[in-house]
Amino acid sequence: MARWLTGVLITALVPRPAAGAQQLTFTPYHANGIYAVHERVGWRVAVTAGQAAAGPYAYTLKRDGLAVIGTGTLDLSAGHGIIETSLEQPGMLVVEVRPPAGTTGFHGASKSEVGRVLLGAAVSPRQIRPSGPRPRDFDAFWSAELRRLDSVPVDAVLKPGESDRADVEFFTLRMNNVGGAHVYGQLARPAGAGAGPAAGGLPALLILQWANPPYPLQREWVTGYAAAGWLVLNVEPHDVPADMPQAFYDALPQLIKNYRLIGRVSRDESYFLSMYLGDYRAAEYLASRADWNGRTLVVMGTSMGGQQGFAVAGLSPRVTALIAHVPAGCDFLGPLRGRAAPYPNWDVERPEVRVTAGYFDAVNFAPRIRARALVSMGFIDETSPPAGIWAAFNHLAGSKEAVPMVDSPHNHMATPAQLLPYTQRSMAWLEILARGGDPVAADREAR
Repeated sequence: MARWLTGVLITALVPRPAAGAQQLTFTPYHANGIYAVHERVGWRVAVTAGQAAAGPYAYTLKRDGLAVIGTGTLDLSAGHGIIETSLEQPGMLVVEVRPPAGTTGFHGASKSEVGRVLLGAAVSPRQIRPSGPRPRDFDAFWSAELRRLDSVPVDAVLKPGESDRADVEFFTLRMNNVGGAHVYGQLARPAGAGAGPAAGGLPALLILQWANPPYPLQREWVTGYAAAGWLVLNVEPHDVPADMPQAFYDALPQLIKNYRLIGRVSRDESYFLSMYLGDYRAAEYLASRADWNGRTLVVMGTSMGGQQGFAVAGLSPRVTALIAHVPAGCDFLGPLRGRAAPYPNWDVERPEVRVTAGYFDAVNFAPRIRARALVSMGFIDETSPPAGIWAAFNHLAGSKEAVPMVDSPHNHMATPAQLLPYTQRSMAWLEILARGGDPVAADREAR
């Protein structure tokens, strides 16, 4: 069973308004942002008391972040107004509101919404489906790739490093990957942790990274979890060392900095092939360690890290839980169905790209996942559009929980308050999983 967390979609108020800007509040008909097909979806709009209303405001209605289904204007001369519509099929609704000419924008708009406000709603989201079929040989392709990886010796090189905490041991790690590539990462565990069944072992956590040109991994990304009792491994998505000075990454060739487009015309050449296989090897490495407890192996990632998490959880039956925060790579073929494209924004209108996309799309790994899953989606996220995330979530075969963030853009553009539903639930999940519990069952009992 999945649980929908609730939130109130109200434009944040800030002190000391700038001259010429307008301060409005947008209150949804449903605080949780979720509606049924054909139900009226709407927001009550109000001008902050004591302010004169500028106007009119123009707004655009989009289905699934792409298809324009209507436009209109708001006359707030009376201090209030309404935006209202409905959808005749399951999907996401985004409303873009722009201020009148001559004003500087809205107070409280996030940095992703300069000069505009975005509003989001979900219509029967549990019925949203992928935009295209799964490749018939999807399972056979990945089985062959895992056999190819297995033929490459792991040759793990683990080197002790300087920890930032007295109660945590820290290491750097390098392993072999396919095609002469490597997996680089950082590993941490509680100091003096025992090994083997007699000692109990540790729950394991694999952290996968978000998109960007290659960058160094920060030690505190693993040591904090280790201090809480985890055996934690954090790996680079790229074939570069994880602990070099920033100048090293700045000097890398431009080609690798545009990695998302490499090999998109062939499943055998896609950059994501080596990335996913390296992630799988990292999970297998954790499971091979004598200090793992043999029971709990969690994969966690944000954005492209969540995309990788779907792949690893779909490829490795050892994974017992998946925590995916606004995962990218969900429903690559969305633009062919009138949905906004997810990162990596492949040009799937090209037949050869469309074919390749099927083998790396998170929605196609979802049916293979038996692990418990926690998945978040931001209703106004333009990087990882929520329609595609719902499609992937709905295809998960195991027990699962959705975390809708009704007023949140993509994670790095959101405020702590907008991310709070995910922050609270992911922390609760990790605490329960570390004890060997079932967070889905615990949440069900709590209700």
